[in-house]
Amino acid sequence: MKYQKLFTPVKVGSITLKNRFAMAPMGPLGLGDSEGGWNQRGIDYYTERAKGGTGLIITGVTFADQKVELQNQSIIPISTYNPVHFIRTSKEMTERIHAYGAKIFLQISGGFGRVTIPTNLGEFPPIAPSEIPHRWLDKMCRSITKEEIRSIVHDIGEGAYNAKRGGFDGIQIHAVHEGYLIDQFAISMFNLRTDEYGGSLENRLRFAKEIVEEIKSRCGQDFPVTLRFSVKSMIKDWREGALPGEEFEEKGRDVEEGLEAAKLLASYGYDALDTDVGTYDSWWWNHPPMYQEKGLYRNYCKMVKEVVDVPVFCAGRMDDPDMALDAIENGVCDVIDMGRPLLADPDYVNKLRSGRVGEIRPCISCHEGCMGRIAEYSLINCAVNPRAARERFTNYEPVYRKKKVLIVGGGVAGCEAARTLAIRGHEPEVYEKGSRLGGNLIPGGAPKFKEDDIALADWYARELERLEVPVHLNTELTKDDILTGGFDTVIIATGSTPKRFPLGDDDKVYAAEQVLLKEKDPGDSVVVVGGGLVGCETALWLAQEGKKVTIVEALDKIMAVNGPLCHANKDMLERLLPFNGVDIICSARVTGYHDGKLFYTLADGDHEIPCDSVILSVGYRECDSLYHQVEFDVPEIYLLGDAKKVANIMYAIWDSFEVANHI
Repeated sequence: MKYQKLFTPVKVGSITLKNRFAMAPMGPLGLGDSEGGWNQRGIDYYTERAKGGTGLIITGVTFADQKVELQNQSIIPISTYNPVHFIRTSKEMTERIHAYGAKIFLQISGGFGRVTIPTNLGEFPPIAPSEIPHRWLDKMCRSITKEEIRSIVHDIGEGAYNAKRGGFDGIQIHAVHEGYLIDQFAISMFNLRTDEYGGSLENRLRFAKEIVEEIKSRCGQDFPVTLRFSVKSMIKDWREGALPGEEFEEKGRDVEEGLEAAKLLASYGYDALDTDVGTYDSWWWNHPPMYQEKGLYRNYCKMVKEVVDVPVFCAGRMDDPDMALDAIENGVCDVIDMGRPLLADPDYVNKLRSGRVGEIRPCISCHEGCMGRIAEYSLINCAVNPRAARERFTNYEPVYRKKKVLIVGGGVAGCEAARTLAIRGHEPEVYEKGSRLGGNLIPGGAPKFKEDDIALADWYARELERLEVPVHLNTELTKDDILTGGFDTVIIATGSTPKRFPLGDDDKVYAAEQVLLKEKDPGDSVVVVGGGLVGCETALWLAQEGKKVTIVEALDKIMAVNGPLCHANKDMLERLLPFNGVDIICSARVTGYHDGKLFYTLADGDHEIPCDSVILSVGYRECDSLYHQVEFDVPEIYLLGDAKKVANIMYAIWDSFEVANHI
């Protein structure tokens, strides 16, 4: 009953949502087919979130214009490319979603402009409101013509009409948000035009105004049209974004103009504003990594809600149900957007409604399976949920003969294997030499900004208890234990250990996990040797704890290898380190640590740094010896997680699910 208000209906335009939860739009890469429609993967993916109780599904961005900015119809659906096929596949999806009492909006792009993904450009010069620099490439954009603007407006109207025929309940326009093309028109920094689309705020919003008018004229005034909207740009300069807490002069849209724009956009006929802050010049705001606080848009959404009379949606790490409830009760917003949390757990809403909060699988804001894979591989997935966007192809395989399965190691790989096996009906049993489940999640989750790693470890512990999986802590197995245990199948998931090497005064040289777990006190001045992800996050945490920290890295830049797949995470972390006073020395060879000084060599000679301790963060080594002791004695045996190959959380979970689902 505590969260009952989150399950009260709310109107958006002419329609009523059954609860206050919307699936935030996330790029639907891999969910379209070669004819511009939805593939089965996409239909299943959105339907699963509706089945899980979400009141409104908002698709990831789709396209309508195919004249000004050509798009590959095999990657993302295009509502005007093959209308009959788009309508047919949309109808198949929307009918299934409506069966669960959910609504669905199609998000349509107004164009990328200067933020076009480089791999999608081909030989065509990027467009923009004016001749301005591209966000990613060292080239200038060409100014779009008025005829091209009108062509885009017309095609969006056509696409919306096709969406309505396909059963969609409304449209979301993408976007006066994040610095996409319509937002470039709205921001004076990008819009240098002197015609009716430039100059005053009203002129700069004319593109957005004409779009909603076109859709309403084609689809009817009662057909809802919402808008992705950024109140503030967070731009310090071209390609330079601001960090949380940083004082800077806003070069993009400031809050005052943002609130005026919100009022105008509502007056033009937009039925709701889906609100955040940021642009691609500061893209860690629109795609917040774990280094951003939870609920980071709430203050901005409340400002918008106070000046408009249409519903306001609020996203931005809003997966804490208490935070969501507070936002609804205190007038911060009307609808809670959840993107990545619904990738991690499509049943989030139903679990919350039925009082099973502890069963909700947490998102860890890593961006590895979603934003990272979208950018690198044109696929949307989830690091902690291996079934996301692969629902049909990863159904739990039926068990024809129940097996007793030994799992050695209670890290994330062992836990995922045990969970999957138990769901399928096998009898897994976990042995962990440490005092708790979670493995490297535990030291990795020590910094406050990594708290969701601990939440994931705790979730696995609760799930194994709920599934009645026997777990033996503080128990290290031997070869004889394995061979005499009477198990049908053995999974070795014994993890990895930090790499170490001697530096001299080694009683003050620690592994990162020793400091993260507070087993060792690093003192007030620390040198972190190794500028990979673990080293950088450890350095940031120590700096935020008030330590004087220096990173010494052998390569020519930090996070050169094994860094975050998503550049929003990487770019923000790179900027947070100096912002928090961390010194970074690259292309350095460490030679020793003696008498409270770290010695290293650069191209210009030898150097030293006074410090209380040295933290080694130079990678991990697989713990696979137990596997090799028994690999020829056990008929069915698997090596998983870091014990197989040191990687990240995503591959530990994915590999374990794959293997455990087919035993």
